[in-house]
Amino acid sequence: MTTMKKAAILGERQAGLVERPIPQPKGREVLIKVMVAPMCTEYKAFLEGKPHDCLGHEAVGEVVEAAPGGLFRPGDRVVAMPLSGCGECDLCLAGDFIHCLSNPMQDSAMSQYIVKPEVSLRKIPDDLTYEQAALACCGLGASFGAMQKLSVAAYDTLLVTGLGPVGLGAVINAKYCGARVIGVESNPYRIEVARRLGIDEVVDPRDPDALEKIKAMTGGIGPDCAVDCSGVPAAHRLCIDAVRRKGKVAFVGESHTETPVVVSRDLIRKGIHLIGSWHYNLNDFPKLANVIRRSPEARHFVTHWFPMSRIQEALETSVSQQCAKIMLRPWE
Repeated sequence: MTTMKKAAILGERQAGLVERPIPQPKGREVLIKVMVAPMCTEYKAFLEGKPHDCLGHEAVGEVVEAAPGGLFRPGDRVVAMPLSGCGECDLCLAGDFIHCLSNPMQDSAMSQYIVKPEVSLRKIPDDLTYEQAALACCGLGASFGAMQKLSVAAYDTLLVTGLGPVGLGAVINAKYCGARVIGVESNPYRIEVARRLGIDEVVDPRDPDALEKIKAMTGGIGPDCAVDCSGVPAAHRLCIDAVRRKGKVAFVGESHTETPVVVSRDLIRKGIHLIGSWHYNLNDFPKLANVIRRSPEARHFVTHWFPMSRIQEALETSVSQQCAKIMLRPWE
């Protein structure tokens, strides 16, 4: 077999499968047969409608081909993290490959096979299924990295703005740490999922008194820390204004719009820390694996499974926002 099927955008709100050559690994790259491809923000390309076949940046699967003497061998079950790195720079060697200057910023994981560099792979523990391991990418990984940077603990109150799939993952990670969690969301479906995940309070961002209500829930002081998973400037400001003095805010949701920050008022006098958090250090993969295996709430996180042959329906479901995490099975 020399060709494979992969998902593609065919036009505005149109998606389907296309036939493409199976990619060939080079050097320290690994060819992987994809068993599960989690969905993330691909719905944006679906709405835009520009035809292309580079969808998806998360995958779990089985190694088919690897370089002799490398870290992986055929038959290994692996998690393929988003994007790539050179594997040789200080950032890659330290586990922060996502920040590598040689990161090509392109992936194509919604396909039957992918090629990834060794540096972006981790072996799946024997006691985890492919389905469970698929949560170790953007589902739980993005917010797990934020929890590490914020040092969230059982005595903390965490504010989470945006309860989409990444924000819901933040709820799981925070509750695993034992923290109290206040969410900011207006979507009833996702609020209900958040309640099943154990969230303590939810505030509607459309409420003009949202900030005051959040502070009232914390004795007027404000949450100890906050994580934005929405990418919305208004949510950025809410996090900055809501956290207590000397608090911390992590930004996880992608945003290309300016957020006003007043250095004296927000940083110097209030003393808060603003943190950018893209992913997590891969040396912490065993810790995230513990969250996956030990968190009973994680079973409520994945709300939809689709065969990749139904990519049109999967993307329509993602656009509807009547979902949490969506997973694709490329061989169905």
